Amino acid sequence: MDRISAIAATAVVMIGLAAGGYLWFSASSENMCSPGQVAGEALIGGPFTLTDQTGARVTEADVFTEPSLVYFGYTFCPDVCPFDVSRNVEVIELLEERGVLATPVFVTIDPERDTVENLLYYSEAMHPKMIALTGSLEDIKSAADAYRVIFQKNGEGEDYLVDHSTFTYLMDENGFQGFFRRTMSVEEIADQVQCIVS
Repeated sequence: MDRISAIAATAVVMIGLAAGGYLWFSASSENMCSPGQVAGEALIGGPFTLTDQTGARVTEADVFTEPSLVYFGYTFCPDVCPFDVSRNVEVIELLEERGVLATPVFVTIDPERDTVENLLYYSEAMHPKMIALTGSLEDIKSAADAYRVIFQKNGEGEDYLVDHSTFTYLMDENGFQGFFRRTMSVEEIADQVQCIVS
């Protein structure tokens, strides 16, 4: 009887460990698939009408036809934007190697200098699939507010800077899927995007 009890107890422990391992693995896998989240995340994103680098007026429905990495910045940015946008482009290229199609989207916060012509040159230099968007300052502010992007002109003259937040947003035809901080690597972002879309 003691031996049977011991076997039964061992079986219960083994089943418990197996279940615990499964739950740990499942939770870990789920966490790997979860980009940054924020309070009220459902309020991120929304309708916009902006002008792309070809001069066409587009809405979010025109832009988000596949998973898209959206970044608000400006082409005259001396340091942060070039790094972030280049990283996002590398993510797009890595995803393509893995069979996942995605689009880099750049929304200017400096429509005064980022004309359609400047954005066409910029987008062609960055990636052939890049969609670069501009518009009136009111259009830009409306889109930025929808994504909780903060920006403010800093300085006067031709060489002014624009202070701004630096998140990259994952959007698709269903809306907001998460965001990525600028400290995240190409591989980390690609892994999470791939996990979400697959």
